[in-house]
Amino acid sequence: MNDVRSRTEAQGPADSGKRRQILDGARQIFLAQGFDGASMGSIAKAAGVSKGTLYVYFKDKEALFEALTQSEKSGLAEVLFRLDESDPDVPSALRLVGRTLLDMMVRPDHISSVRMVIGAADKFPAFARSFYEAGPKLGAARLKSYLDGQVSAGRLEIADTALAAEQFLNLCSAGILKRLLFGIPESCAPESLDHNVEGAIEVFLAAYARSSSRKAAATRD
Repeated sequence: MNDVRSRTEAQGPADSGKRRQILDGARQIFLAQGFDGASMGSIAKAAGVSKGTLYVYFKDKEALFEALTQSEKSGLAEVLFRLDESDPDVPSALRLVGRTLLDMMVRPDHISSVRMVIGAADKFPAFARSFYEAGPKLGAARLKSYLDGQVSAGRLEIADTALAAEQFLNLCSAGILKRLLFGIPESCAPESLDHNVEGAIEVFLAAYARSSSRKAAATRD
């Protein structure tokens, strides 16, 4: 752990604008050329700094990629949803989760980060795992915690809330994430995202709402 910190934190002011400028340039190069194809020279050029300045902040390409991955990971954790487990309005809570997820997912910078990390996963599996745990895994864990509360309150019937959380998130992103990752144009208009989320909620509640709740809803209809 100390070695990790010495490689990334001791290279220069952690929050400086210059450091951010270098990371932005590095993202462009790593995405376009992959880790192996990228060079410190090309990164310095993209960042608009000299190689000497680049080495003041990062001692090598590995340290730079690690810092970039950590930065992207922190950004994920900041925008992930937080839920009140006592909130009884399950559809509204799921709607918040779905829209938060899709609003983040369709951002071009997020798609670029995912591609970059996946592209280097074989070489840096620990960094890829860290990115995954800060994003998809943390989001699913937060939703699982909410679902546990709703099961305890008798509003939902779910045998495996961890699986159910993953299912809902996958339903929300169905037909969107893969297209974006492969660079296929995808409508990101609010109404298109809403359509995906509402469909996910309908399917999820059809599977997991308590039988009594479904019967009551059918009676009212």
